[in-house]
Amino acid sequence: MTQKTSDKSRRNFLKSFGVTVGAAGVVSSFSLLGAAKAAAKEPEEMVNLLTADGQLVQVDKNQLRPTVTEPLNELQKRGREGIAGKSFVMVIDLSKCRNARKCMDACQNHHQLRADQHHINVLQMQDSEHTAPYFMPKPCQHCDNPPCTKVCPVDATFKRQDGIVLIDNERCIGCRFCIAACPYSARIFQWTEPKDSEKYKDLTYNIEANVPQKKGTVSKCLFSADRLREDKLPSCVSSCPNGVYYFGDRNEDAVTNGTTGVTVRFSKLIEENAGYTLMKELGTKPRVYYLPPKDRAFKFNGDLLNEENLH
Repeated sequence: MTQKTSDKSRRNFLKSFGVTVGAAGVVSSFSLLGAAKAAAKEPEEMVNLLTADGQLVQVDKNQLRPTVTEPLNELQKRGREGIAGKSFVMVIDLSKCRNARKCMDACQNHHQLRADQHHINVLQMQDSEHTAPYFMPKPCQHCDNPPCTKVCPVDATFKRQDGIVLIDNERCIGCRFCIAACPYSARIFQWTEPKDSEKYKDLTYNIEANVPQKKGTVSKCLFSADRLREDKLPSCVSSCPNGVYYFGDRNEDAVTNGTTGVTVRFSKLIEENAGYTLMKELGTKPRVYYLPPKDRAFKFNGDLLNEENLH
């Protein structure tokens, strides 16, 4: 084989690795090494990923590339920022709840929920065999140390500067990790097409109302964040006929009763009525406070369907 033929063969070999050889036939060892690595990489590390359809797959870490996310629209941007200077809290007076469920109706209407879907639910509770039962509304607790936000792989659920925990369903992939992480069972999953989906389909998504709802995503109580921007009380608070709910700003030490419209000091209300939070031992630091069911406003007979308790 002649020298000329040998040089040509070498060039063809190097070109197969993407290396260009100059007239002098010189190529650095760095270029050759880099080209060889690009041509055939050993799997560095296999990582587990969850696909959009819920399948767990293994992928070579070498093949991962950062995604380019769409810019946030104005509603998403301000929804993630929250309301500056505010620190929202809710107080629920268990001695006044009669299971009227007007709070549930208002919430469902406001957030495009079917009758079997609840952002807030009213439960019949009994602490022990020898204590009387009572009704307990249970919304999302909007924790200051929320487990849900820590497990979301796509930053779809997040906590705002004003204390509210929201979900961005433009980012939610439906993995339901947040549902598993929540100790208060405060989240629901949209298994089917949402209520009135045709009616809402052309609306711009409002992250603070979580409307339009979207099949295959998670939903939950929002403290009616869109209403707070208009200086209105949450739907559940303003619709209750029995004075169960207070809502306000902890920074101002003031909460307003949704039925009477009376504003009181938050700290005094909690202190003088032995206010408490659910599952304090978990360290989640809820923003929903409960007043115990003492000095009840009605006689509880344990019958959920008794009309006397509903009005």
